[in-house]
Amino acid sequence: MLTELCKELNNWFDYNQPHFYGDFVIDDGEFTKDMGLQDGQYFRIVGSIFNDGVHKFGDNTDTLIDESFNGAVWAMAVPPDVIALDSDITEWKNKYQSIDSVAMSPFTSESFGGYSYSKGGSSSGSGNVDLSGTWQGAFADKLNHWRKIRP
Repeated sequence: MLTELCKELNNWFDYNQPHFYGDFVIDDGEFTKDMGLQDGQYFRIVGSIFNDGVHKFGDNTDTLIDESFNGAVWAMAVPPDVIALDSDITEWKNKYQSIDSVAMSPFTSESFGGYSYSKGGSSSGSGNVDLSGTWQGAFADKLNHWRKIRP
């Protein structure tokens, strides 16, 4: 989810962090080249076939797939508040965007057999995009604090 969150924010939290470019090899789930990443530090892989996205260094639950690729590895300095937000969004998605959730209905209103209902909407300020019922809409205020303006 952290990859999706960073993409939504247009913020990879890589300011003043090293970027490494070139050929990389991942063997037994680890880089063969030492980049000085610290245990628990997040990093982004770009240009990989199997591993593009955000990963946590030294995290045994996050398994990198062995491969060789030419691309980039960016060290990240993700604030604890963003990690907590990522966790909150994941919980929200599991609760409200599961296949059984009423929030997943594509209809904003419906009526049948004398019964009708309408979901509330939201004005997101983003044109005609309705963000009600999405994690982006539910967490808009918190997301905006970390959002970078797109060039």
